[in-house]
Amino acid sequence: MTVVSAPVVRKSFWRALTVTVLVAVANIGLWAFINRPVHIADWHGKVGGFAYNPSQRYQDPTKFIFPSESELDSDIRMLSRYTPRLRTYSSFENPQIPRIAKFYGMTVMAGAWIEGRAERNERELAALIALARKNDNIDRVIVGNETILRGDLPVRDLIAYLDRTRAQLHVPVSTAEPLDTWQRNPDLIRHVDFVTVHILPYWERVPRKDAIGFVLGQLKSLREIVDQVSPGKPIVVGEVGWPSNGNRREYAQPSIADEAHFLRDWFNVAAREKIDYYVMEAIDQPWKEQIGGRVEAYWGVFNAAREPKFSFTGTVIEDPLWPWKAGAASLLALLPMFWFARHFIRFRVTGLFFFLILVQLSASILVWMATLPYDFYLSPLDWTMLLLLFPAQLAIILILLINGFEFTEVIWRPYWLREFKPLTPQAGDPQPFVSIHLACYNEPPEMVILTLDSLAALDYENYEVLVLDNNTRNPEIWKPVEAHCAKLGRRFRFFHLEPWGGFKAGALNYGLEVTDARAEVVAVIDADYEVRSDWLRALTGYFNNPKVAVVQCPQAHREWQHNEFRRMTNWEYDGFFRIGMHHRNERNAIIQHGTMTMVRKDVLVNTGAWSEWTICEDAELGLRLMKAGHELVYVDELMGKGLTPADFKAYKSQRYRWAFGAMQIMKARLDWMISKTSTLTRGQRFHFLTGWFSWFGDALHLVFTLMAMLWTLGMVLAPQYFMLPMYLFLVPLIGFFLFKAAFGIILYRVRVPCSWRDTIAASVASMSLSHAIARGIFEGLWRKKGEFIRTAKSRRIGAKPNPFTSVSEELLLFLALMACIAGMINSIGIHYVEGKLWIAILAAQAIPYGSALIGAWIAHRSGDTVG
Repeated sequence: MTVVSAPVVRKSFWRALTVTVLVAVANIGLWAFINRPVHIADWHGKVGGFAYNPSQRYQDPTKFIFPSESELDSDIRMLSRYTPRLRTYSSFENPQIPRIAKFYGMTVMAGAWIEGRAERNERELAALIALARKNDNIDRVIVGNETILRGDLPVRDLIAYLDRTRAQLHVPVSTAEPLDTWQRNPDLIRHVDFVTVHILPYWERVPRKDAIGFVLGQLKSLREIVDQVSPGKPIVVGEVGWPSNGNRREYAQPSIADEAHFLRDWFNVAAREKIDYYVMEAIDQPWKEQIGGRVEAYWGVFNAAREPKFSFTGTVIEDPLWPWKAGAASLLALLPMFWFARHFIRFRVTGLFFFLILVQLSASILVWMATLPYDFYLSPLDWTMLLLLFPAQLAIILILLINGFEFTEVIWRPYWLREFKPLTPQAGDPQPFVSIHLACYNEPPEMVILTLDSLAALDYENYEVLVLDNNTRNPEIWKPVEAHCAKLGRRFRFFHLEPWGGFKAGALNYGLEVTDARAEVVAVIDADYEVRSDWLRALTGYFNNPKVAVVQCPQAHREWQHNEFRRMTNWEYDGFFRIGMHHRNERNAIIQHGTMTMVRKDVLVNTGAWSEWTICEDAELGLRLMKAGHELVYVDELMGKGLTPADFKAYKSQRYRWAFGAMQIMKARLDWMISKTSTLTRGQRFHFLTGWFSWFGDALHLVFTLMAMLWTLGMVLAPQYFMLPMYLFLVPLIGFFLFKAAFGIILYRVRVPCSWRDTIAASVASMSLSHAIARGIFEGLWRKKGEFIRTAKSRRIGAKPNPFTSVSEELLLFLALMACIAGMINSIGIHYVEGKLWIAILAAQAIPYGSALIGAWIAHRSGDTVG
């Protein structure tokens, strides 16, 4: 037993604490950098005027839900401290506004909402005229707001409304349109007393730094047009502003800092140039999001709670609450980071920093997601997406941390704590008797005979070989194997079991019944394996340790070098045995897989033999032996080589079986992994619970794909109800895809001795299994029993079938995602960052299905050159 001195313990404690605190402080620094103060020119005067829509947070004029008089009074009293003027858009809906404004000494540019419905237009005009006659603080009126831009009326009809209003009122009359409408319709200028223009640089995709110059340029152009028609006619900027949130529009980024920067600069420029204007707008109007997109809710200088978003003087901070959020994120991550640093202090310091930063970033994302509703006016659809994404985001973070732990341990460990090599027995060392069990079903006889010949050549004295033929009906397949066993001698015994239940586990349990009584160890190999002659001699010595119950070698493959499909699958398998198995072996938590494995016989029998209720009896046995307190030894030495699956169908069915069986085991043995009384160690519980998380990620990927396709369909066909998710929802998903891909590729380059080309091919092979794994996960969770499908290692076929028959579901999903991408580009376009990110996510979701098509085609083109 190693005794660690007190100074060493103290040193490791302080080292772990130092690293933890440094990462926590760096996190606060990152939040501070993102929210660093913005220095803007101060504004000490009054605002020229505010465009005022009076709806409260949950009110909606399109649903005839209007504010009360007391709410209007409260708004106007507040706004009167900032400006002497208001602009309204409708006179029929809130006729109290001019009267209340007059009480607070304010003038009103009153509006009549004009659209395609004549009845409403008449009602609005009547209300406007009545208000203007009744309230002498209405100093100007606006008939129609962007009516021509929307195409609600032809110009001649709008001119008729303008002329009627001018004839009945003694105050100046105008209509409000953007510059291009005035440019296309100069005759409209003759029928207004002043020209009202809307100049909103955000909608023109102008970056904020160029926005003031853009507004001045538009005004100059308009001045030239007006002077050609009606020289000297006044120009009023009816709407000018910048949104504080919502979708980016190419170079135009909505943010509180940008809104403050634009408006404070504008106030100073407008005062210097004596420009008449109304800011768009006084107060945020969340209801507008449903009719004009997310950004429409965020044009206010005040938020919907009637709080100022920024000050007119001093610096501006994008998120004033960032210190609380940063502190919460650091506190949330502090204990997990310190625990990890203390337990894995042996890792190189770079590795400690890397994983602790990953933990801290995860905590920051969780805090950000939890506080997101406070920064946005979330619609019911937004809430739905948030409620769906938050648990999914949590699962994604867990998967990322689990993969990150594996990455950190493999890359930055100084050494493996549990590393086992082949033994070199000395002359006279005892040889335990080994009973080798070879279960087969409908295997090509020549392949099985090759395996038997390799077993006959073992450099070992005390062993037997039991061939357990399980329900092979055609005598032409199993009879030659029986004859070959007889030819090899008394060590080789053949058993034809028909009919026989329990799949492979049932055959292996029969093998236990007929095993030689002298056997101390049971070894299991697949029917396609050629073993090294020193397999037993180099490994059975580990059983001298009474705690050892299993000695396991990696699955390995042969005859793949000249077959492109077998090559890519060979390297895909190799990654797990060179990376994942070492990672699990550190905590005595390896997956016991069903070939090249040796098990102590009495332990196997006494713990219940092979489980026939699961189609992954080998993995279940390993977990059972760990629970019983035994050790499992993983020797990363290629002591035998088999064949990869013969074609893509076999490759998929094998991984489906593994995923289905994993869910069977998880359901049946979940209490072993979560119960406080379980004898499994924390490390074993961790690996058996989290080892399947990547597969859960594949299942989650399928759910996301279906949801994304439905959402895209909604955005294309019903854009009034479905809109692009906020980019803040999407960035973490893109980050997850990138991190996960980077982890896999880097680990391969470090641990797997293959070329870059083989690394990419192995990645394609791995991703091609995503849908099969997802189906296995869902069906394993839903169904109790599964069918053990033999993985074909060799096929004899004549004409080749359609290469995509085995991937019909993947083909449909791939085509559907491509259609979604095409629909997005055609309908919404790529002008928004959110649109680009959504298309990127759809493309990323299509990668596994595209990989399956590539894998199926490569398998088809490669053919079967083995067997």
